Amino acid sequence: MSALRPLHLILAVIAIAAIALPIIVVRLAPPIPERAFEAPPTARRIVTTPKVPPPPVEPVEYASIDPDDARAVNAAIPFVKGPVPAARPFRFVGGTEDFARATDCLAAAAYYEAGDDPPGQKAVAQVVLNRLRHPAFPKTVCGVVFQGAERATGCQFTFTCDGALGRTPSPAAWQRARDVATRALRGSVYKPVGWATHYHTDWVVPYWSSSLDKIAELHTHLFFRWTGWWGTSPAFNRGQQPGEAPIAKLAAVSDIHRIGADGPASAAALAAAPYKGTTPAPLGSDNEVFLTRLNPAQAASYPAMAMAACGARARCRFMGWTTAAAAATSLPLTNDQMHAMSFSYIRDRDSNLERFLWNCDEFRNRGSCMKRMMLRAVPVPKIDVPAKVPEPLEGVRRKSSAEPAAPTLGNAAGVE
Repeated sequence: MSALRPLHLILAVIAIAAIALPIIVVRLAPPIPERAFEAPPTARRIVTTPKVPPPPVEPVEYASIDPDDARAVNAAIPFVKGPVPAARPFRFVGGTEDFARATDCLAAAAYYEAGDDPPGQKAVAQVVLNRLRHPAFPKTVCGVVFQGAERATGCQFTFTCDGALGRTPSPAAWQRARDVATRALRGSVYKPVGWATHYHTDWVVPYWSSSLDKIAELHTHLFFRWTGWWGTSPAFNRGQQPGEAPIAKLAAVSDIHRIGADGPASAAALAAAPYKGTTPAPLGSDNEVFLTRLNPAQAASYPAMAMAACGARARCRFMGWTTAAAAATSLPLTNDQMHAMSFSYIRDRDSNLERFLWNCDEFRNRGSCMKRMMLRAVPVPKIDVPAKVPEPLEGVRRKSSAEPAAPTLGNAAGVE
């Protein structure tokens, strides 16, 4: 029994040490700073904003260089190192008519820039939508595609100012381009070009090509994004604005862009696509005048209805009202009837006049507005006039012969 006492004593000492030693270590250890419990720097999201405005969007100038030399220069520009993140899916904002106009603007860019090539069309459509989301560009699809097209030089996409729109695609090719555009507007993303905002063919050298990040190659096209913060995903933070305006240049290929655009070109396009609804009858007293009630929900069909009613007449006046109480049933028109008019179409081929006019207080973004201040209180009766001299038209200010004609656009050099 006495021989077991030393063993018990040793076990007791070991037990006491096992309990006391951790307490001593904890008390003698230096305090742990609170920052040690924070997330590591890589786990915290750091958001920065640029201190400079977006880069300017300028017309492209090309170096005067042989195509083979251009290919060598372009090949020497290295692709950017690091990831090329894909763009976020696009979500269209706007009504049915806006969507239809945006679809045809995007389809035109895809077809005329890339031809009947689905991958190329998807890449072009992605660049257009990338631009729309960037602060440096317009905020509608048609605005991006036709930016600068009103000038003789300076268009951002070559086809909008070099006469290419005179080439009409086959119905099947046009439908394929529209399918690509529709899918892009509904969220389909073409990942290979990332957030590219610029591209060019490999046989030309724009002066900006060496100052942007080269990120992708597709067939003979090279795609670029801006360097620094303005080429990163957070920079593409702007939303689309509703209200896609009609583009008269697309009247030959797009039904929706014929509606609301005015001028002889769109009138001819409408004549090629006959109106299938019911047309009003002319006045019994004047076979060249149509006065009718209009349904405000069918505004998109007004121009086609007017063209169908006027038919092959060399001179015609089509006037419509959406309010029954204000509608006229005979001539001359009263001042109140002229002010309440919703839509009119005027044709006088002897004087080369053909125009759609809208009451822009009632219908916005449809086309040319009636000049409300020019409506006269005194009605103008119809009079017999010699050939080649147009008769006065109620409710419309005629351009005098002394006024200069509007300038016409000629072919211009492309810049994309």
